[in-house]
Amino acid sequence: MDYVRTVDPKKFSPTERISQHLLGRQSGGDNCRIDCIQVPPGGGSPAGLHTHVFDQIYYCISGTMDLEIDGQHLKAPPGSIVYMPKGVPHKNWNATNEPLVHLAMQVPEVAEGQPVSTRV
Repeated sequence: MDYVRTVDPKKFSPTERISQHLLGRQSGGDNCRIDCIQVPPGGGSPAGLHTHVFDQIYYCISGTMDLEIDGQHLKAPPGSIVYMPKGVPHKNWNATNEPLVHLAMQVPEVAEGQPVSTRV
């Protein structure tokens, strides 16, 4: 079990959406999943507007995230926590010229093979 996990910034690319898995069922976490995600300028939620069967939490590390949550347009600057309860329609995107880096947490992590999101 790795008790300390490190994000590797060398794996990020300024032009691609990159996700680094930090914690989940396959790496010793039973109750949640955490990924560090970089979204390039102009990028966003691959599923567009969608819902989940779990609560989702974002922590913005750098860059500003634009979001639509339950019909509201919001902005999350660095240091922000974003909470989306299960079943609430949402999407996020990067409307800036700089990469956006955030932690994405799923609580609880869904079982393998279970659908993760549903397009709205």
